[in-house]
Amino acid sequence: MKKITLFFAVMIIFSTGIVRADFSKVGTSAAQFLKIGIGARAMGMGETFVAVANDVSALYWNPAGLTNLSDISLIVSRSEWFAGINHDFAGLALPWGRNSVIGISAVALNVPEQEVTTIDQPDGTGIYYDVGDIAIGLSYARGLTDRFSTGITAKFIQQNAYNETANTFALDIGTTLRTGYRGLVIAMCMSNFGGRLQLDGRDLIILADIDKNLAGNYNADARLKTESYPLPLNFRVGLALDIVGGHDAFFPMAKNRFTLAIDGNHPNDNTERVNIGCEYTWNETIFARGGYKINYDVEKWAFGAGLKFGVARQIMSLDYAMVDFGDLGKVSRFSVELAFK
Repeated sequence: MKKITLFFAVMIIFSTGIVRADFSKVGTSAAQFLKIGIGARAMGMGETFVAVANDVSALYWNPAGLTNLSDISLIVSRSEWFAGINHDFAGLALPWGRNSVIGISAVALNVPEQEVTTIDQPDGTGIYYDVGDIAIGLSYARGLTDRFSTGITAKFIQQNAYNETANTFALDIGTTLRTGYRGLVIAMCMSNFGGRLQLDGRDLIILADIDKNLAGNYNADARLKTESYPLPLNFRVGLALDIVGGHDAFFPMAKNRFTLAIDGNHPNDNTERVNIGCEYTWNETIFARGGYKINYDVEKWAFGAGLKFGVARQIMSLDYAMVDFGDLGKVSRFSVELAFK
């Protein structure tokens, strides 16, 4: 157990900036929608959720966290992104057997319809197109011991742009270690490990004159070549600690809990980043959250609130988060989670 704890500690050091890339590689990966976090609870904590992950949003943040669930649980989340773009997520977790949980999830990014314009018709052609992305995942998590859990998600990813599409498969692999010291949890997750995306479709087929010096020759069909791009691979390591309340906290309190979390991110298309977040709850009913992001271009502060209550024999959670993007404005996120007792 000591060796496992030491391994996780080393990973945190590397992910929180002691080892840094010399330059940013922004724009070198596809499927950027996969980097948009889900769940208002996690977003309100500044995306410090890889070690906290104890609700259905673990399907996105760390599949190993699904082992924290003992009931069938459902989550629906929506983000009001920029320029009228909607980012939606839905997930379902099903406990299976004694120490296992399976889950299914779907995330979609939808852009409002736009009118096609050309050089000859700059005001519009009367033809409309849309752009959309989707990822569908199947997850499995298992508790190997009472302290150590692992999980994996297999995902089908597709991007659509008018008549062109690109698709591939990827994996998320995560682990969670409950150290037994003051409720400290250490976790890590590698996201979007898989193939490459390359657009293909009928609009890439053109007529080509194979010999411009020869008049009247047949113009053959030719296909424009597009480049393939990797997925936005990210390695995330984090820890979570109950300072007040919770299990074996520093300051035991019956109805109050204060959790502090920190995540280190190592993406393949940007510099290393650090996220710090916290969550306060009274009686596990009313929640207040906050987070701060380090080494981001415009994202800095995040705030959130939540409410959990019983409905018939179910437990419902309503959460809201707001993230400040500086000059770009503020983005709101909403999520609803239902646990079937």
